[in-house]
Amino acid sequence: MDEKEKDWPEEEKRVELVVRQVKKSIKKLSKYAKTLKNRVIDIRKDFWDDVTVNLSEMDDIIETQASLKQQAEFLSERERSHGQLSKQLDKLERMRDTPYFGRIDFVENDQNVYDSIYIGTTSLMDEQENEFLVYDWRAPIASLYYDYPPGPAKYQAIDEEIEGEITLKRQYVIRQGELKGMFDTGLTIGDHLLQSVLGKSADTQMKSIVATIQQEQNKIIRNERSKMLVVQGVAGSGKTSAALQRVAYLLYRYREQLTSDQIILFSPNPLFNSYVSTVLPELGEDNMKQTTFYHYIEQQLGNRFVIESPFDQIEYYLQKNGELKDPRIASMSFKASLAFKEQVDHLLERLKRDGMTFRNVRFRGDLIVGKEKIRNYFYALPSSLSIPVRLEKVMQWLLKELKKIEKTEEMADWVLEETQLLDKDDYQEAFQSLEEEYAYQSDVFDDRNREEAILRKKVIKQKLHPLRKKIKRFHFFDVKNTYIQLFSNQTDQHDVFPDHWDLMCQDTKSNIRENFLTWEDATPFLYFERMCIGFHENRSIQHIFVDEAQDYSVFQLAYLQKVYPNSRMTLLGDINQAIYLHSLEDVNPLSPEEKGGQERITLLRSYRSTRPIVEFTKSWMPNGEKIESFHRSGRLPDVIEVDNRDIALDKVITAMENDQQNDYKTIAVITKTMKQSRSLYQQLKRSFPEVTLIDFDTHTYQKGFNVIPAYLAKGIEFDSVIVWDASREQYQDELERNLLYTACTRAMHELTVISIGELSDYIRKAPRETFTCYKVHAIEKQK
Repeated sequence: MDEKEKDWPEEEKRVELVVRQVKKSIKKLSKYAKTLKNRVIDIRKDFWDDVTVNLSEMDDIIETQASLKQQAEFLSERERSHGQLSKQLDKLERMRDTPYFGRIDFVENDQNVYDSIYIGTTSLMDEQENEFLVYDWRAPIASLYYDYPPGPAKYQAIDEEIEGEITLKRQYVIRQGELKGMFDTGLTIGDHLLQSVLGKSADTQMKSIVATIQQEQNKIIRNERSKMLVVQGVAGSGKTSAALQRVAYLLYRYREQLTSDQIILFSPNPLFNSYVSTVLPELGEDNMKQTTFYHYIEQQLGNRFVIESPFDQIEYYLQKNGELKDPRIASMSFKASLAFKEQVDHLLERLKRDGMTFRNVRFRGDLIVGKEKIRNYFYALPSSLSIPVRLEKVMQWLLKELKKIEKTEEMADWVLEETQLLDKDDYQEAFQSLEEEYAYQSDVFDDRNREEAILRKKVIKQKLHPLRKKIKRFHFFDVKNTYIQLFSNQTDQHDVFPDHWDLMCQDTKSNIRENFLTWEDATPFLYFERMCIGFHENRSIQHIFVDEAQDYSVFQLAYLQKVYPNSRMTLLGDINQAIYLHSLEDVNPLSPEEKGGQERITLLRSYRSTRPIVEFTKSWMPNGEKIESFHRSGRLPDVIEVDNRDIALDKVITAMENDQQNDYKTIAVITKTMKQSRSLYQQLKRSFPEVTLIDFDTHTYQKGFNVIPAYLAKGIEFDSVIVWDASREQYQDELERNLLYTACTRAMHELTVISIGELSDYIRKAPRETFTCYKVHAIEKQK
């Protein structure tokens, strides 16, 4: 009998003990929560009975306001307490099923007694609240479990480093509060547990990985020193999962200083937002803010411009087959570059001396302040002042000019006419104003002239309000025509600009004048505008997470740093999945003096897919030999080469039927473009009415069959993937190869690749032993 078998009865008893304590805690908290809930209901019901309302005298009004505030704060405090109790109960309910998943026995140096540290998703104390029965996985001592094998080990406590020795490291499988299995392990979290987790079906929402965090993922999670943390992880390496556990860790570690609304995640698409939305609540934390960069840009500019989405941009690129001689494609690459950002910065420098364009300020069709006068005022200000400061001073000057207009226009005939159109409430307000004015005078109040003056003031204020609002928003500054100078002025730096620059300039000017921004123009334009009028930095955000960072340009990331200057940034990406004309290797928005705060972590082991799928996909990628596969067995990928679309469709249907028989829960047919997805979806509906099309606007997806373009599948996984038309014609250049790699690496258990005509040269490079190849000719199909 080995050591584990001898320990089994004792370990079973301990699980039962902890589960009993969890149940006691649930019972105790539930009773208190019910009392608190009833109290909240009573306070709401009796709210006005407990408030003294008296509005007859000023002192009574002040007392009433104080009473209202006190009662509202009392109610709010009780509601907060009830909310916190509900969260604690949710954590305990999850603990009842799986109270913990790991254990380490640790003895400190110069100590003779070891401590058994049991680790779970949240902490639990004994009934006397003297000792921890379970430690939260984010506690400092729990890092030993993820970072060390049995033997010498150390961890960083709050104010000192503790050294000692791990004498035992054990994992548990506990389900429905019962011990199902346990095994001792070394450095990495044991393969038994990983095999169990990874062998399951894919879900429509990402799950927490705290029980299977690997040492290299733990470095990401517990990193506290880096201003910028760049995680380069191969497909399926768990970089996104580690990032979400990192958020949970930060919220735990800095719980007195950091809240979830001070963290923001920029994700690749709305579908991904939904996919990861359950991870933090599963760990007992509130979700952070989540958005896409496109949605953010649209919020900033969308009421003034139609903005092309990044998906429409990639569709354009793919339909042109990446033709780099195409002016638009050359424009995409150049406008994402640091060289183009430098050109924008050069323009901003030049504008300090000359070139700012302004609009006339008019009221009721009459010119109040001409654009030349505004320009002269702007450039008369000290040149040492920045553009935003000078524009602020121009704005204040224009508001003073409006005050003068208000005085001169007040007695105009049109104002009196407008007073006749005021509504009853306006007249009542004027009457009350006069009553207050004459309250302490003995004369009988009847002053029509004074009433008319008040109504005139009201009219002129109402009419000037929209103009005053526009001035405060810097509408007098013609940002479009100022920015367009970038594409009008000739420069001697011809070597900086790409071929067809003149044509790009014409297209850009035309688009901007028509209030349309291509995706490559959106960030540069917004950056230019904010550099002129001010960034209004969001200093409350402390951490930014950017997923699929390889699809962001250096320009976009530099812009985010301007908007969130106090934030630490975590960038997650994979250069093998870069599908835009820039890569994560180019990303370096930090200024030279800040580079010491930058750290890069590389994850080379893929956990998502079976070993045969990983070995196949890595064989045709640059540096693919560095990618490590987790030893989970499975079938070789099927690669089917057919003559025409009809046979290809038949093979897709057959593969889908086989997946259904294998009881796979999530099956994706992945295409190159949205156009292909829509066409294929219409055909597959005839055989599978339940099939779903995932497009740009899809926020959630269901189990079953899904048709989706590869670029929307980023970050998501499926039990089985069928790749549509991986032919030489479809996948020719480097970015298309990355798109094909992205599609294939979405598969957890099964991969089928279908090619209409000759296979892509990339797949042809794969060793024949890494896949099963079938060729189906039309004549054979007829037989």
